[in-house]
Amino acid sequence: MVRFGLTVMEALLEEYNYLNMQLEAIKSATCNFDDRKVIGKGGFGKVYEGILSHSKGNATMVAFKRLDRNYGQGVPEFLKEILMLSRYKHENLITLVGFCDENGEKILVYEHASNGSLDRHLSSTTLTWRQRLKICIDAAKGLRYLHDPKETQQRVLHRDIKSSNILLDENWNAKVSDMGLSKIGPANQMHTFLVSNVVGTPGYIDPLYMDTYSLTKESDVYSFGVVLFEVLCGKLCFEYNNGRWQSLVQFWKKCYKQKKLTEIIFEDLKQHIDPSSLETFSDIAFQCLQKSRERRPKMSNVVEKLEIALLFQEISEDCEEIGKRVVPPLVYRYNEELKMRLSEGFLFNGGKTISNGLP
Repeated sequence: MVRFGLTVMEALLEEYNYLNMQLEAIKSATCNFDDRKVIGKGGFGKVYEGILSHSKGNATMVAFKRLDRNYGQGVPEFLKEILMLSRYKHENLITLVGFCDENGEKILVYEHASNGSLDRHLSSTTLTWRQRLKICIDAAKGLRYLHDPKETQQRVLHRDIKSSNILLDENWNAKVSDMGLSKIGPANQMHTFLVSNVVGTPGYIDPLYMDTYSLTKESDVYSFGVVLFEVLCGKLCFEYNNGRWQSLVQFWKKCYKQKKLTEIIFEDLKQHIDPSSLETFSDIAFQCLQKSRERRPKMSNVVEKLEIALLFQEISEDCEEIGKRVVPPLVYRYNEELKMRLSEGFLFNGGKTISNGLP
């Protein structure tokens, strides 16, 4: 187990001094932190957008996250975010462009995710099931990388996986963000076990984490399972009833077990989801929410099942398109044969084997 004290992190931060940005440049880009530039608020403070000019004359749209201690997070989270995003780089993790630590201001500068966070699009009637699957796959790959980075012996536990921490760029590629609460642990153990104060967001937190104060990578898996159900249901995992916030997770699990998914699926998706895609997706989402951590899948398994769900959906949509031009019974037989081969296991993507069945 690895713990970073504040002084240790500050010393390590000198290594990343090349990312340091001048406060005046940030003020200029945000029109002195004009509220009209605000694109979001979170556990850190306000997030602004602005155009950052470079010495070579180029300009880039970026996002500035400005520390506000009134929001509950502070210097440790600021330093942790810089260290994590500098050390762990992946196409499905948000990229840190720079930071500012000047005149009492602490600001993080990120690549700009122009489509905002996933939570804002859950109820979108234009976001197709196919697009939703791709977003889930991207986010799952980012989390898989954190749990099992290839070039290091240390795995990262995010601790605050939720739809508002999954950002979407202009091409709807998903990127996991907000590493300020993450923990580092050894990757050579079956389970990373850390005793810690419970942090995270109600509704997404692993119940075992709350009960036992023990944190494992399976805690992130649970949180991701909640996100998967949000994507399917088109709403956040909690709602306001009778003067208090109530979690929907237990109700969603109940509907799954009783085979009543149609009661909770986002209405605009119902007519477009391929049944095999839905079954594969909901199965892996439910497994993520298992009470026993041993029964929850690894993120590598989650990625694999989501890719199968996407493949089922693509086959269904392609066959529907073909069906407009050929004899319907022929399309039906073609569709069913492909699905049968998928369920039995076959080679695709240059020889990769998809395992048969669902665990």
